[in-house]
Amino acid sequence: MKKVKKESTIYVFDDLQELPKDVAYLMEKAIEARSRAYAPYSNFEVGAALLLDNDEIITGNNQENASYPSGLCAERTAIYYAGSQYPEAKVIRMAISASSKITSTETPIPPCGACRQAMVEYEIKQTHAIEVYFMGSKGAVAKSNSVVNLLPFVFDKTALF
Repeated sequence: MKKVKKESTIYVFDDLQELPKDVAYLMEKAIEARSRAYAPYSNFEVGAALLLDNDEIITGNNQENASYPSGLCAERTAIYYAGSQYPEAKVIRMAISASSKITSTETPIPPCGACRQAMVEYEIKQTHAIEVYFMGSKGAVAKSNSVVNLLPFVFDKTALF
């Protein structure tokens, strides 16, 4: 038996004002997208904004459905749209903001596991790391230099062949 250790590094900014201006702008787009989320069941609204290498900004938000498995998270809404409309473009960075109508969300809220899996697929496909910034409704903003950093044991196409 051997021991395998993987570590992740996350950087935390105190608030939006501490972010570089271009990242703060992208996060503002995620916050705007969050305000348009359709979350009548969970009351948990998420917005995502992607910056592509062609300078396009793509946004997405969570879309719930009474048949719960039929909904879609903000991150996947945005990344799938980018993939369908700009298949050759690379995702440079993603900003995510989450809020709850029930409780305070002042600490960074990372993407769920399903979103991390979808995001890592694009990161591997484009052979370029995607910076991921995430926050609650206000307060600290966390940064990961790549999706693989958030999902260190990646399931990818190599497992299928």
